[in-house]
Amino acid sequence: MFGLFPKAATPDAGAIREQLQGVTHAVLGTQISAAAAEGQQEALFGCGCFWGAEKGFWRLPGVVTTAVGYAGGASENPSYDQVCSGRTGHAEVVRVVWDSQRLHFSDLLKLFWECHDPTQGNRQGNDRGSQYRSAIFVNDASLLPLAEASRLSYGAGLAARGFTAITTEIASDKPLFYAEAYHQQYLAKPGCRPYCSAQPTGVTLADFPGADYRLPASVWTAYDWSVPHCVLRGDNTPIVLP
Repeated sequence: MFGLFPKAATPDAGAIREQLQGVTHAVLGTQISAAAAEGQQEALFGCGCFWGAEKGFWRLPGVVTTAVGYAGGASENPSYDQVCSGRTGHAEVVRVVWDSQRLHFSDLLKLFWECHDPTQGNRQGNDRGSQYRSAIFVNDASLLPLAEASRLSYGAGLAARGFTAITTEIASDKPLFYAEAYHQQYLAKPGCRPYCSAQPTGVTLADFPGADYRLPASVWTAYDWSVPHCVLRGDNTPIVLP
């Protein structure tokens, strides 16, 4: 993904969050940096290039808002150029806030595992570097065992299909540093260059301890992971339940 934009002046990275205060989601119309409200939960997901990953999540019914940023590194307030250098240790991630009455964390985990290849280490498709690694970061301790249980379940499914071990990093309390404004909901913006590096395995996440799937099967037909660049081919609008 690095290099798709013309070189521009790097903004003051520490001011990015302030710049995004009150900014509304290009598709959902919600504030992208607002704190999760009562009855809502949030988590960070790294699935390769965050452009395509964000679109996959904002389409799910029950998702309140999404935003892209950087997490899991050693420095504070990194810029896109710094993250792409590989020296900060951050991953490109999607912040997802969801209505916990309509969605369970397991629904988000299903999309996460199925939308990319979590066995590729520090890359996803043609994108190489630690910033493209697979990762789940949570700030709610109750979500951590669910993420780990889903990893075991999906790892078993992958092994049965001949894939190598999962490399996904799962951790708690990793701060998010919001990405620059031009990255937010990039694939929904006029003039965007359609791009997604994800390489889905075609393996479905099975049941696992603590799972409580709430979305009907009809939702998942909107994601045909057997089709190359499925996220790019799909509509930008959220999936509507019948």
